Amino acid sequence: MPDSAHQPSRSTAGATDFDVVIVGAGFAGMYMLHRLRGLGMSARVYEAGDGVGGTWYWNRYPGARCDVESVQYSYQFDKELEQEWTWSEKYSPQGEILKYANHVADRFDLRRDIQFETKVASTTYDEGNGTWSVVTDAGETVTSGYVVMATGCLSSFNMPKFEGVEDFKGASYHTGHWPHEGVDFTGLRVGVIGTGSSAIQSIPEIAKQAKHLTVFQRTANYTIPARNAKLAEEYVQSIKADYSGLRERAKKMPSGYSFPFNAGSVLEVPEEEYRREYRSRWEKGGTAYLGAYGDLLLKPEANKTAANFVKDMIRETVTDPAVAELLCPTNIIGCKRLCVDTDYYATYNRPNVKLVDISKAPIDTITPEGLRHDDIDYQFDAIVFATGFDAMTGALFNIDIKGKGGESLKEKWTGGPQTYLGLTTVGFPNMFTITGPGSPSVLTNMLPSIEQHVNFIADCLSYMREHGHSRIEPELQAELDWGVHVNEVADLSLRSTCASWYVGANVPGKPRVFMPYIGGFPRYVAECERVVENGYQGFQLA
Repeated sequence: MPDSAHQPSRSTAGATDFDVVIVGAGFAGMYMLHRLRGLGMSARVYEAGDGVGGTWYWNRYPGARCDVESVQYSYQFDKELEQEWTWSEKYSPQGEILKYANHVADRFDLRRDIQFETKVASTTYDEGNGTWSVVTDAGETVTSGYVVMATGCLSSFNMPKFEGVEDFKGASYHTGHWPHEGVDFTGLRVGVIGTGSSAIQSIPEIAKQAKHLTVFQRTANYTIPARNAKLAEEYVQSIKADYSGLRERAKKMPSGYSFPFNAGSVLEVPEEEYRREYRSRWEKGGTAYLGAYGDLLLKPEANKTAANFVKDMIRETVTDPAVAELLCPTNIIGCKRLCVDTDYYATYNRPNVKLVDISKAPIDTITPEGLRHDDIDYQFDAIVFATGFDAMTGALFNIDIKGKGGESLKEKWTGGPQTYLGLTTVGFPNMFTITGPGSPSVLTNMLPSIEQHVNFIADCLSYMREHGHSRIEPELQAELDWGVHVNEVADLSLRSTCASWYVGANVPGKPRVFMPYIGGFPRYVAECERVVENGYQGFQLA
């Protein structure tokens, strides 16, 4: 790209250093940069890490891999990219996904517009000239016409305030901020706190190395075997031969992810038949288990059939009946993110693995030698905190974002996030949030959701330039109506009925609001298209 492309296009009300500042160089930030270049707009990406990849840059814990099949967890904006990249496994491990992200960055020469090892400390909207002032942790200040928050939904790790954590003499780790050089647990006594997705993936791997592993479980989670395997060349070629067809089928699915889905009711078939279907999906593996029947997330009695089958599989796998019962979840299957694992339940049959229930009595304190729970002292050489993320809003709140009148985003969202389409929020003109609260995001295959959002933003900026607009902000009524709609569709599903990170229940003091849009990917895309067709209905363009 010629140097002239780096000069501001003066598409905003006042002169700026950049047309757009993008925060984050994960899959969202990278594609946003690529689209802006295509529009001839100048952009700077700020990234806290020293490389691209976002969540796949930070989450390097043992066993980390995607729970969406590799061939679908990829960009689709470039047909040559689709054909030239080949995934090696059914479910990509973290390292391969990171390699893919780096391949994309190199292929489209993205790094020259990314400033690595730089955190954005604050962004402030200047009402006088309609621009944003962006300040980094190094004290650098730049101005831009727009800011795009590509900060990710699961990028701000959650570390509960355990008493005495600073006193622990051993090594401590968080699954969301893992050492890049890896960790060798050989011969060590290890404690893992948490049994969410990162724990479910890492526990079997840690158990293979550790002298002894103790897992502290507050809430048992449902997990389905991944049945991961190397991808045969013939299968890969068949996918590449019809990639466009696969993508189109995926776009019609609520999750934006193509898998066998049966719209029928489990309540209308004999028990022998539905158990045969569950068994088949269990053996095939993956989150498609919940696609066995259309009413599993709508009716409690339907959900119970799927939940009970998983519990039967746990009891069938775990040899100690008491441990098996502790591992059997008591909540609705699917109201928390369904996990995908490799040998998770079987790991509790190992003689060097112990499960401790902390649901009735929380951990008392971290001690210099380990931790104390229920008046019992446990000694560890290392503790792994698998305590999840401050999802959806955490990464945004780590930045001091101030809009009109000096109002901070954190203050505005004190009672829960308020957005229009999950993309914008009243009082913060020219600011976009990719896969923000109020969009399908974490309930879908993230890559298509990211691309859809980036395309919406890029098309919007192009439209504004063509029509002489320099400011965009949602109307208050549109934001309120969207919030009502998000809540209405959430109430129709069993997903919103339990204390999950979808509602912020894992973070003390966080308001209990169901944050993602559960209406499904096709319905959401149709709503966005309707908004555009009606001249960006619900937005104020100035």
